[in-house]
Amino acid sequence: MKIIPLEKAKMREILTVLNAGGLIVSPSDTVYGLLADATSENAVQKLTQFKNRPPGKPISVFVSDFSMLKEQVEIEKKQLRLLQELLPGPFTVILPSEHKVSPLLESEKRTIGLRIPDYRFIKTLVRNFGKPVTATSANLAGRSPHYSVQSLLNELPENKKKLIDLIVDAGMLPRNKPSTIVDLTAPQIKILRQGDIVFKDKKTYISKSPAQTIKIAAFILQKILREKSKKPLIFILEGELGVGKTVFVKGIGEFLGIKNIISPTYVVYYEYVSINQLIETFVHVDLYNIQEADEFKYLGLEKYLKKGNLLCFEWGEKAGEIIDLLKQKGKIAYVRIRYISEKKREITIRFGQSQMSKLKSQNQNSKL
Repeated sequence: MKIIPLEKAKMREILTVLNAGGLIVSPSDTVYGLLADATSENAVQKLTQFKNRPPGKPISVFVSDFSMLKEQVEIEKKQLRLLQELLPGPFTVILPSEHKVSPLLESEKRTIGLRIPDYRFIKTLVRNFGKPVTATSANLAGRSPHYSVQSLLNELPENKKKLIDLIVDAGMLPRNKPSTIVDLTAPQIKILRQGDIVFKDKKTYISKSPAQTIKIAAFILQKILREKSKKPLIFILEGELGVGKTVFVKGIGEFLGIKNIISPTYVVYYEYVSINQLIETFVHVDLYNIQEADEFKYLGLEKYLKKGNLLCFEWGEKAGEIIDLLKQKGKIAYVRIRYISEKKREITIRFGQSQMSKLKSQNQNSKL
């Protein structure tokens, strides 16, 4: 067993191990995982021996992109649209297999779980390998996943350590849950395992805690930033008092490397410097205390409406007075957060003209 730091890992050495049917412990966007050639019967048997995996229990695989994903499973058009919303990301999707991987990885229903991870190292490795690799967590069956190599090694008996050929050590990983498992083989979407990101449909997410709301906000922002808009990005947040709008904004801030987000209720807005390459300035706006339309004239928000900036408006219901300006200058994402129960929230994101018109209409009606 050889251990190499992630920053010193050489792709050629890792590919050699995979091609020889070896077993690799690797970091991912969730937890430390076990990589093996998903098309090799011997490699998969070695993995199941390591994990003490009972026969017939499926194991998911990593693919590098949608092209490789389409080769492995049967996909309908409506399923593809959903997948494009979710992936890359912390999701495992279950679909009918095309049987190009070891049958030991498939379920009794001949389905397979696939992941496109949001993690450059894994995607680069799988792309260079040219075939799927296993995506199971690096822990023994029934045990908790691991966020550090040392934690894993402390758990393993010597006979299990001998089965590992290579460990890529990225240090302590963030405490993310394993991926959300989504079964798309039935008429209705089924969530078989809940990770950090849980959704009801492609535009609606479910949060059970402030920490989960923060991760959902970061996930949504990351997806939008991939589109590389030439306009400033604007989030319009709506929802009752205490529903979690500021928590959502903190998730946006954390993704941008900003930890000290404070609600600007009394000063209307705060400006922050982002460390993300795609965003230069982050502006957190709270319209709670805005009472008259004339007040917008003195805020000076127009100077932030340029490419590379991001603005979040809490109490977006009051933004109707300037919605035409925001529409003209920026790309707008509408986020509605509502209570499902005391601890559970539904977070819905929408884009489009209809919501803009609704906001403007609400603002005009409030003057009647």
